[in-house]
Amino acid sequence: MKENEPVPPLSSFNVDGAKYKTHLSRKYNQRKPYIAANPKKIIAFIPGTIRQIFVKVGDEVKMGDKLLTLEAMKMNNNVVSLVDGVVKALHVNTGEVVSNKQLLVELE
Repeated sequence: MKENEPVPPLSSFNVDGAKYKTHLSRKYNQRKPYIAANPKKIIAFIPGTIRQIFVKVGDEVKMGDKLLTLEAMKMNNNVVSLVDGVVKALHVNTGEVVSNKQLLVELE
């Protein structure tokens, strides 16, 4: 901090029951808020190629059912459903190259 710069106010927060007061950096205050993952939106966890799709729109799936195979780094990864649901939309096709965090399948 520079000499004539105003001192930011102390911020209070709680960590595991312990209370703290500190100055928070501008970078910390401008961070993106945390958004929990939606288990009904299946996203690619690594860039790769869609090798096989096991479901179609309207199919009912149970937790653990295979949705598709994603080939990445010469390994075939089976992408499974984390929840029970119905396939609302497929956003990929067989042979398509996908990027990291790209939406693959939506369930309802």
